[in-house]
Amino acid sequence: MADVSLNTVTKLLVDLGAACEQFHDEHVRNVRVRRLQADEIWCFIGAKAKNVTLEQKAEGWGDVWTWTGLDADTKLCVSYLVGGRSADWAIDFMKDAASRIRGRVQITTDGHRAYLEAVEEAFGADVDYAQLQKIYGAPAENDTRYSPATCIGCEMKTVSGDPDPKYVSTSYVERHNLTMRMGMRRFTRLTNAFSKKIQNHIAMVAIHAVYYNFARIHKTLRITPAMACGLSDHVWSLEEIVMMADRYAPAPRPRGPYKKRIGSAA
Repeated sequence: MADVSLNTVTKLLVDLGAACEQFHDEHVRNVRVRRLQADEIWCFIGAKAKNVTLEQKAEGWGDVWTWTGLDADTKLCVSYLVGGRSADWAIDFMKDAASRIRGRVQITTDGHRAYLEAVEEAFGADVDYAQLQKIYGAPAENDTRYSPATCIGCEMKTVSGDPDPKYVSTSYVERHNLTMRMGMRRFTRLTNAFSKKIQNHIAMVAIHAVYYNFARIHKTLRITPAMACGLSDHVWSLEEIVMMADRYAPAPRPRGPYKKRIGSAA
């Protein structure tokens, strides 16, 4: 409809994603965070894990998790990581978050066990950490709809330090994950809009992170998260984000052999 090459647009978006990833890594640093909320959001590449062959799994197909760390006050996405859900990924994620935060922080996560070792290894004893475990009721009988179980309560567990129970919550980061599902079509459940390549998925998450932090005005704050925490002095335009592809342009890729078309146009 737009008379442009799909491959060209995809390549430009992947290059922009790499630029956004580098920009976030360089500029979201030394942030004062008092309360950090962490969570994971599920998606899949190509096909769900149960339907993936060994060859497809080697290409990155299957379940993929995006770890997100959000500042509860400024709503800044401090850190994110696309990968698996094992302890190794949790450690990498928490170490990255710790490298961007200054001062003592209170952390709240869900009951995922991988966080226990990850928070200790990344922050040591200089942290107030609590887990909030949700308790779900049994699914209704003969309910075949695609819907999560009803949450009937929460259980708080202090892991280290002295976290303030009043601020033990994962509500903001869960709302942020909903924003990701609504803002990136590839995260929408029960559709054919999922990513077909892990590189494309990572690129779109990186672009969304920069857009969310620097260009999207938060309805409650009435400014962007980056402005709220002092990383920016204005609302970024989409043009400013796109121009980063030139600023952080990757090295030119070698072109493949030119293939002549069979036949000629009349």
